[in-house]
Amino acid sequence: MEHRAAIGRHTALPWKHCIHLTVLLVQLSLPEVAASCRILRCNSDFVAATLDLGSSSSSSGGGGGGGGAALTREAVNAGYCSALRSYAMCTKRMARACRGDLAYHSAVQGIEDLLIQHRCPRAGPTAQPRPLPQGTLLGDACLYERSFSIREGRTPEYLHCGVFGDPHIRTFNNDFQTCAVQGAWPLVDNEYLYIQATSSPTRGGTHATALTKITIIFKNWRQCVDQQLYQAELDNVPAAFADGSVSSGERRGHHSLTVRTQSPGRHAEIRAAHIGTLLVVRQSGRSLGLSVRSPRGIVEAFGPEQDLQLCVWGCPAAQRLNTLRPPPPDFSSTTSAQAHCAELLPARDVYYQACVFDLITSGDLNSSVAAVNALQDATNMISDAQRVHLQPVASAEQGRARLDLMLLLLLLGMLGTLTGA
Repeated sequence: MEHRAAIGRHTALPWKHCIHLTVLLVQLSLPEVAASCRILRCNSDFVAATLDLGSSSSSSGGGGGGGGAALTREAVNAGYCSALRSYAMCTKRMARACRGDLAYHSAVQGIEDLLIQHRCPRAGPTAQPRPLPQGTLLGDACLYERSFSIREGRTPEYLHCGVFGDPHIRTFNNDFQTCAVQGAWPLVDNEYLYIQATSSPTRGGTHATALTKITIIFKNWRQCVDQQLYQAELDNVPAAFADGSVSSGERRGHHSLTVRTQSPGRHAEIRAAHIGTLLVVRQSGRSLGLSVRSPRGIVEAFGPEQDLQLCVWGCPAAQRLNTLRPPPPDFSSTTSAQAHCAELLPARDVYYQACVFDLITSGDLNSSVAAVNALQDATNMISDAQRVHLQPVASAEQGRARLDLMLLLLLLGMLGTLTGA
């Protein structure tokens, strides 16, 4: 009996390790490509929900007879079925954002095969989702960085998002996109923070748009801060919150929120100590810009209903423009724009591309300042200097193609393993 139990422990659900390996290799290959389609989050949630199932079967299967081992295998299989149903629900929520994404469709097919293979009922309990990282504010609750360092013994991992110009977006995942969006769009929407940007057509151009309004809501959080509102509009970037205050949430001699400026009416720097977040709002030429530096635990504290965040997933695929191919008025204007931006920017990176694009579409030399300021903010907010200058868009697209091919090969290998098992 003991031998049979051991065999059950080693042969039950061999696909678990294949999925773990597939997800790990994909995430390590090109982590910067996770944009509007959050399939990697579904993958990682599934892995997290199944990590302990193998150890539970090992720890409880060796002491009893064959019936005990069979019950253990049944319990483990029920746990995997619950995780698979949750995995399937997650992919259904991603259906619209992941339309046409190879990784998404491969995951959907893989889930379907696994549900059939392990005879999982379509209806039944689902695995509990991972809790949002609200516990990171325990201890010295209103000083996120200090609390995190004491608890983890290290500084938090910070992510950066920048939005500027026509508008261009550098997401928290280091994707770079130019959007044709007009109207109000959420940039960030999580448990602590909501940021909305409004983009409007510029005068004199049929293609050019610009950020004309930025709204930031700091949500009520425990004893640290009551809900606070900040709003900036073109030609009016106040160094104060909407209620006229420059600080909020005083506790133990510290303020959770503070606002200061280096250029009244055109610049504001907001520090949110309770979430370890820095925001810079500025006017560059005839557009507003926003730069955000926030810990990963804060950025990822959102639920499935908060499914539209330009700083997290970028702009919708149908709203993306190619900065390598702006609408050219004539050759001399393009050459002039390239020369002007080359004088202002140190590298032919995405900020240079954005500068040229804005000059050509707007015809306004002052529009180049937006890319210069965005690059300066990125330099100040990103600790690793090697990660400041992003590769051109074409290179990123080639990288995505390589990732799709790698993922396809990995999934085919995984399905081959399942068939052989």
